[in-house]
Parts: sequence; structure tokens; C-alpha cells
Amino acid sequence: MTSLTGARTQRTEAAACLERAVRALSALQHPEGWWKGELETNVTMDAEDLLLREFLGIRTQDETLAAAKWIRSQQRDDGTWANFYGGPPELSTTVEAYVALRLAGDPPDAPHMAKAASFIRDAGGVEATRVFTRLWLALFGLWSWERLPVMPPEIVLLPPSVPLNIYDFGCWARQSIVAISIVSAHRPVRPIGFGIDELRTGAGDPPPPPLFSVPGAFARLDRVLHRYERHPFRTLRRWALARAERWILYRQEADGSWGGIQPPWVYSLIALHLQGYAIDHPVIRAGLEGLEGFIIRDERGRRLEACQSPVWDTALASIALADAGVEPGDPRLVAAGQWLLRKEISVRGDWSVRRPQLAPGGWAFEFANDHYPDIDDTAEVIMALARTGVPATAASKRGIAWVLGMQSDDGGWGAFDVNNTRDLCRKLPFCDFGELIDPPSADVTAHVVEMLASADRSSTALARGVAWLLRNQEDDGSWFGRWGANYLYGTGAVVPALIAAGVPPRHQAIERAVAWLEAHQNPDGGWGEDLRSYDDPAFSGRGASTPSQTAWALLALIAAGRWGPTVDGGIRFLVETQRNDGSWDEPYFTGTGFPHDFYINYHLYRLVFPISALGRYVRACGSQDGDGG
Repeated sequence: MTSLTGARTQRTEAAACLERAVRALSALQHPEGWWKGELETNVTMDAEDLLLREFLGIRTQDETLAAAKWIRSQQRDDGTWANFYGGPPELSTTVEAYVALRLAGDPPDAPHMAKAASFIRDAGGVEATRVFTRLWLALFGLWSWERLPVMPPEIVLLPPSVPLNIYDFGCWARQSIVAISIVSAHRPVRPIGFGIDELRTGAGDPPPPPLFSVPGAFARLDRVLHRYERHPFRTLRRWALARAERWILYRQEADGSWGGIQPPWVYSLIALHLQGYAIDHPVIRAGLEGLEGFIIRDERGRRLEACQSPVWDTALASIALADAGVEPGDPRLVAAGQWLLRKEISVRGDWSVRRPQLAPGGWAFEFANDHYPDIDDTAEVIMALARTGVPATAASKRGIAWVLGMQSDDGGWGAFDVNNTRDLCRKLPFCDFGELIDPPSADVTAHVVEMLASADRSSTALARGVAWLLRNQEDDGSWFGRWGANYLYGTGAVVPALIAAGVPPRHQAIERAVAWLEAHQNPDGGWGEDLRSYDDPAFSGRGASTPSQTAWALLALIAAGRWGPTVDGGIRFLVETQRNDGSWDEPYFTGTGFPHDFYINYHLYRLVFPISALGRYVRACGSQDGDGG
């Protein structure tokens, strides 16, 4: 009797918690129907924004002071900057922040600057930073172009059938590489007015890798390219630069961006400027004006979002409200569904290079990114539309057909491209930062499988997707999370997808996943995973509890029908940590841009995923009680 009373009390508390969270989420909806939470990253975005404006000659004092205030606010007591909240010191991030603050007028002997410089020298100095950091330094004469790997613009002339053509790279890398190849060909130097000798160790270039190895072969190819750069074939170089320029121009989006993400955006502006486009040229002006829409200003200063996620956020928010019991036809869901329909993509993007016969369809992540719809968003949008009550059959059919056409040969799905698995791209000496290719991943494949399960459980593509997921389960029972942190994200996506696709809850793969989740619950009832799990297996499923990661674990356990102390503890964690306004605190980054290198704090994750978990819990409890609640 006590147990039953306790269960009903917890369900009542969970329902009240859910109601408060739904109110909080509803209040964040834009009048046009969409949601968008802040997408928080690290201070390289802000440092590079100042450096971009310095290079273009448009940096203002007000912008500089506000950005510097934000950058200083993110410095830790040891003088360093990290790539994510609570993360280890990061050398390249610290160097870029330091240079930006020097640009803002902070003297090198100031205590906070001296601490940063000391760490930089101890960590290997600017000599040990990533290539992209040294590229920014080269723009201002703080590093020699001769000591950077070469990325010649002639790469755009390689046909798609030739290895290491631009379409072998993931779309985010492809867009940056084309722009950087123009910058690399010009090798500009615009003195910045100060030096950074205090950040140098005097170390020379490392010895080349062994000759009879892939890195060694590329290192020697880079030497050849350096010689070519001194005396390029003029006609070929002009042709390549013109082709690269046209390639960039064609892909500028309606909001002035390139791909809706910071790296290709800033590099494209620099590249076009070097090609002769003045600051007041419509293309440059649109790019700079578009950046303004990505800037957040508050009492902490001025910061730049690396990207914006309105389509993704709106789809997740719609699903969360439906999970919470909001009925199809509710004005909130209708407005969201109608807005999502308007964001359907109807033009061919880079994906059509590999799939020329496939008709366009689907959705992107951002407000404007027609050239790069993504499979993950498309799957979530289709599932969201089915729950809004908005007639969307035709758009959903087009989206499903596009997703089916983007299935890779191994049965899985990547995010933006099909069969984008050329591992050789990762070996290039120029590309030492971030993931460069877009192979199938467990989280994207799971979302597609879940979507297809609701559309056609008998499809061959669905069966192949399920088989891919079962083959790619980790030895410990979890699944790797490419776009979220990390094994909790992958496992939280895969288990509900497999159950939706008809895999029995007592299937061995489900049992192993459940056991892994149970073994990784924290004493406070929640779950958390430090982003260092991408580098160190000891962090797999381990970290401070967060609302979003707790929700991912609960979604898996609830889907598998595992009731008891583990689920009760997770629900209790959400109830006890909810703020008075219905939301949750989540300073930890639980999103992934590039494993090992670049991470994201999606500010809406702390709300939408707990709502989905609580909603499914309350509904399941109601079914068990027999009251339909």
C-alpha cells in the first residue's frame, strides 16, 4: 500500500513539474510559431569575430569593448579558456582569446594576460596550436604563411570521382576549405600593431612523419605544394580562383550566411574581400548584416552564436508538447507546424552531387540553409508534423523520399551527405581540427529509424537501419553519440527507435543498453556525461547530472518498459532540480559540433527533453493505473 501511495505521489509531483515546464516552454514560442534557444559555444567565435572585423577594417570600439568583456568573463582562475564548461584548458582557444584581448588593449603584463601567456608557453606556445589558429595569426603577420600547410584553390577543379575532391569532405569542412584555399593563395598580411613573442617557445617545426605512411606521404606532398605556391601555373590558378569564387557566391544563403555556421561564413567573407569585393558590395554587406542576427548582447557583454537552431528546436519543442499531452490542433502546435512547412527545402544542394536523380525535400537546421538540408532535422520535423494536426502529407512524403535516397550503402545515415566516408580526408596536414567527414552515426540513424517506424514499418530501408544500429552497438551496451554528449545521447536515441521499429524490449541489445544505463546512474538519481568521454573511455556515461542527459536516459528506459527505482530516481532528480520558473539550470555542454574539438550548449535542451521524458512517464503511469491519464 505504501509503495502504491508513493508511486501515485511521485506521479502527481511529476505531473505538476511537467505542467510548469510546459508553461515555460510555451512562453518561449515566437509569435510566428518557432522556438530558438541560444546556441552557446566557446570564445573562439568572439575572438575570430573581432579578428575578422580588424582584417576587413570595420572593427569598432564599442564592439571591441563588449566582446572583450565577454571573453574576459569566460577566463578561468588559472588564466585559461576551455572549449566547454568545466573542461580542461585548451591551448588554441586560449591563444585566440589572448590575441583578441590584446587587440582590445589589454596589456601583456596585466595579471590575467600574464597567467594566460604562462599557460600558453607551458603548453607548447603558438607553435603547438592548431592550423586554423595559426592561419588567423598569419593574416596579421604573427605567423609565417610558409609554416602553414598549403590548401591550393586548384582543389575545386578535382571532379567528384577523384579522391580528396571537395565533396569527399563533410559539408561544413567543404565550405571552409574552398574559402580558405582562396585565402591561402593570396597569403595576405595586414599588420595588427603588436607582437606576440611572449607566447612563443622558439620550437621549430616537428620532424616529418615516417615516409612510408599516409601522414608522411601527405607531409611530403605539402612540401611540393609549397614549391608550387611560389610559382603556380598562372592560367590554372586564375581558373581555380574564379571557380572557387563562383562556388562560394552560389552558396550564400538568404540571410547572408554560408551554411548558417560561423567557420565558412567568416572565411568566405575574407576570401571574397581578397578577390576584390569591397565592404559595400552587396554580397559582403549581406554577410556582415547577417552576422548581426547571430550576436547576443546582454549585461555580460557581446557574444556570437556559431550557428542557430530554430528548425531543430521547433521540431523538438513540438514533440515535447505532444509528449506532454498537448493535443493536435492546439494553437501552439498548429503555429509550429505551419512555420515548419514554410521551411521545407525545394532546391538541390550539394547532396545532389552524389544523388543527382533524387528529388529535393527535407529541412535544414537553421533559418536559412537551403544548400544543406540535413537528415536528422528532416526526421524530427516529420515526426513533429505528424503530431501538430497541420495537414502535411505531401511535404512529409517528399521528406521521407529524400531521406530514403540518402541512406548510405551500409544501411546507416549521416547528417548531410550519403557515403561521406573518405577517411583519407582526416590525414591531410591542413585539417587538424574537427571532424572532416560525415559517416553514418547511431544518433542520426536512430532518428530516421524512429521516423520510418511511424511511416512504414515494413520498408527495407527501415530493416537495414535497424540492422546497422544493432551492428554498431558498443561492447559495453551503449551507442556512440555523434551530435550529442555522448554515449548517453546515442543510447537515449537508439533504444526508443529500436522499440518503435518492433525490436522486442527483452532483445539482447535492449537488455545490454538498459544495464549500461542502470550502471551509470548517479547517486542523485540523474545522469551526466563529461565531454571528455570522446577522448577518454573513463568518462563514458560519467559526469555531473544534467536535465537533458537525465531525460535521454529516461526516454530509453521508459521506451524499454523498465519501471522501478532507476526510473523513479531519474524522475525525482528532474522534479527536485526544477527552477521556480519551470525550467532547469544546465551550464554543462551536452551538444557536440565536432567530437574531440567543438561542443555546444543548446539552451533549449534543458527544457524540451525533460518535458518529453516527464510526459511519457506521466502518460505511462496513467495507463498503468487504468485511468487513461
